[in-house]
Amino acid sequence: MTTAAARLPVRDITIDSGNTSLEVFADPLLETVFYNLIDNALRYGGPGMTAIRIACRKNGSGIVIACEDDGAGIPEKNKELIFSKGFGKNTGLGLFLAREILSLTGIGITETGTEGSGARFEMTVPEGAYRFVPGR
Repeated sequence: MTTAAARLPVRDITIDSGNTSLEVFADPLLETVFYNLIDNALRYGGPGMTAIRIACRKNGSGIVIACEDDGAGIPEKNKELIFSKGFGKNTGLGLFLAREILSLTGIGITETGTEGSGARFEMTVPEGAYRFVPGR
């Protein structure tokens, strides 16, 4: 995640990369997924956006990694459409490819933010597909 953020013009946006001891066993393109999520936040979060946060929490079947911002958010009617090939203002491939990359290792992604309060992408990582490495 920190590598992805380092490659983007984050301006004065604060990026909190969360728990650095988490390792996810996923396709090497996982970094591209984070790059895309951060890039989208920077492009579409609006002038009021000040922060992007990555956090994780346990759930009943693994962990959820959330990537959220405090920007404009995504309209309810578009929450599933944003993952469709061709949808969007740029290439229309970013979130479509992100979902495809994540699905290679059984990771799901949904958008659960609130329009006007920010976007929130939750990636569900199944048990056994991650670990926490102490001291990292």
